Amino acid sequence: MLQQTQVKTVLSYFQRWMVRFPTVQSLALADQTAVLKQWEGLGYYARARNLHRTAQIITERYGGEFPQTFEHVLALPGIGRTTAGGILSSAFNQPWAILDGNVKRVLARLVALDRPPARAMDRLWALSEFLLDPVNPRDFNQALMDLGATLCTAKNPACLICPWRSPCAAYNLGTQSELPMRESKGPLPHKVIAVAVIGNDQAQV
Repeated sequence: MLQQTQVKTVLSYFQRWMVRFPTVQSLALADQTAVLKQWEGLGYYARARNLHRTAQIITERYGGEFPQTFEHVLALPGIGRTTAGGILSSAFNQPWAILDGNVKRVLARLVALDRPPARAMDRLWALSEFLLDPVNPRDFNQALMDLGATLCTAKNPACLICPWRSPCAAYNLGTQSELPMRESKGPLPHKVIAVAVIGNDQAQV
């Protein structure tokens, strides 16, 4: 639910969802129409369909227990590398890195990334993995996401109280408000349209 949606919006939906579908099995057995109805208003309905299908897979293949290997989690519908790492580190304290929007911004500023994050994903993943605390990955990943959400924000970052201020290359260069870089937008398409009007001697068109 938190993909593309803020926490304050999700909270009430999550509470109602857990009352309606308290277990993986109850969600797996539900009709998709009921699932989508419960999701109504959150948007991005593919998330609900993926969640429903994932519950069915977990019930059928894993006896209702969430898999704990990265490859198996990554193979579930709608789960990418960041979500898989987030689940395994949060739920099972496994040392898997994450790279959501907030984390990309923090890391891009930390190293004063000289290109848009989308063009440096391998480097950002390597940095996230390098920084990860292997002993406390759950707390580290949560702290990293919180740092981006509360201090290292897109606008007006609170650098003066940031625990990573000293090693932050962007802060030391004074470029924190300019990073991460954005993709340059191409020119708007320009079309020429010709219109012709044909009439006759009676001024009829």
